Amino acid sequence: MNIRTAILLIALLLAAPLFGRESTDVIVMKNGDHITCEIKGLSGGVLSVWPPYVIQTISVDWSKVARLESKQLFLVKMQDGSVYKGVLNSTETPADHPMEIQVAETPEKKVVLDSAKIANVAETSEKFFQRFTGGLNTGIIFSKGNESTQLSISGVASYPRERWAAQLGFSSNVAASSGVATSTRNQVTLGAMHLLPWNNWFYGALGGFLRSDEQGINHQITLGGGIGRYLKNTDRTAISVLGGLAWQNTNYMQSVVPIGTQNVAAALIAADVKLFRFNKTNLNVSATLLPAVSEPGRIYFSTNTSYYIKLTGHLSWNVSLYANYDNRPPGNLHGSDYGSSSGLSWTFGSSLKTTPTTIQ
Repeated sequence: MNIRTAILLIALLLAAPLFGRESTDVIVMKNGDHITCEIKGLSGGVLSVWPPYVIQTISVDWSKVARLESKQLFLVKMQDGSVYKGVLNSTETPADHPMEIQVAETPEKKVVLDSAKIANVAETSEKFFQRFTGGLNTGIIFSKGNESTQLSISGVASYPRERWAAQLGFSSNVAASSGVATSTRNQVTLGAMHLLPWNNWFYGALGGFLRSDEQGINHQITLGGGIGRYLKNTDRTAISVLGGLAWQNTNYMQSVVPIGTQNVAAALIAADVKLFRFNKTNLNVSATLLPAVSEPGRIYFSTNTSYYIKLTGHLSWNVSLYANYDNRPPGNLHGSDYGSSSGLSWTFGSSLKTTPTTIQ
């Protein structure tokens, strides 16, 4: 995939109009307060709502909500991995019991859920573009001493549905310094998953494109797939692993001189960790290990880590780390590439934690 095409596609998704809706939802707190609002979603134990008389969303402790009512379609994910779609209403529940939520896809198709076992709630729609969620990260560092500049930009767009999800992401890092050749790293990641009939099990397909001047990688295409499982799946923590097989095609170049192309078959082990803390921070860690089958003893490893601190509304401050490693690079090429960046992050939509790890 052409890196410019992928970045343009992400940019178009990020620029897609995010239509508002009427603020007709109602939540009632355990202390008796009534709030008429637009419910945006539930993540990390926080219910995000947007009253019509404030300029941004506000965060409500989910455990303090006594009742709610909405005519908007939502995707509701449970801790056992099951996902339901429909409008939300609370049922009559004794005061000493957790709130029960009725999810009605149609008047005839309803299910009642224990609110304490809900992991995530996200707005959805019958309209295609309004189903997307995602974000954009940017960062820049400049030093006058050696006239060095580091620029990073990354983004992700996810498309969650009841039983499956897909994700497309990109990242670009450029480092320039006086008297030194500019170093560029561009990456595109793809991921798709579908829930299996058994609780917390899924199958997934992963893919990636990488160009790294530091490692002499002109282009690297990775495709893989396998079976995965959510090891933990609550409103504060999501941990998943996936095992399977992968294929990797890499074209190497050193000082604009082609070195050659390698094709490698490998086992695939991928892991993804998401930690959420009430209205403040979240941590995302994803890692991929590819032990080569066609070249025994050769190992590829990659990881991406992002830490977000919420500033206001959809705006956060992020610190990101990335690393790639190959223990047997060809010729005199570097076997590793790593870096970090920090800057502002902007998110759109509600996040439904169903998208699997993507190859880094």
